[in-house]
Amino acid sequence: MVAIFSGKMLRGEPVTVNGDGKQTRDYVYVGDVARMSALALETDATGPVNVGTSIETDVNVLAAMIRDAAGSRSEITHGPAKGGEQRRSVVDVARAAQVFGWRPEVSLREGLGRTVEFFRTKAAAR
Repeated sequence: MVAIFSGKMLRGEPVTVNGDGKQTRDYVYVGDVARMSALALETDATGPVNVGTSIETDVNVLAAMIRDAAGSRSEITHGPAKGGEQRRSVVDVARAAQVFGWRPEVSLREGLGRTVEFFRTKAAAR
């Protein structure tokens, strides 16, 4: 969703949010995920570990944040809901902190800014 919305908004195209946009997800910056992966390679720890922020953000807020990061005026519209879509999703990162000393370091706003800039640079290079 972040990549699709970023690309469309950088081109000034409208984006469509499925349903009411109040479905939530736990968005984590890819650099934080990579850092956690590197930590996991350096240990013998076993078992599941959640990687996220433990913060729910709804799709309406996400779309508005991407539009702000892109400096776009793209219209955000709502389409039909996707059947069977999960309404809420957030993870508990306590085990990642306990076992690996890991916590996310990049805020959603900062991560979206970096991501939008990546797509802006990529588009300019074409």
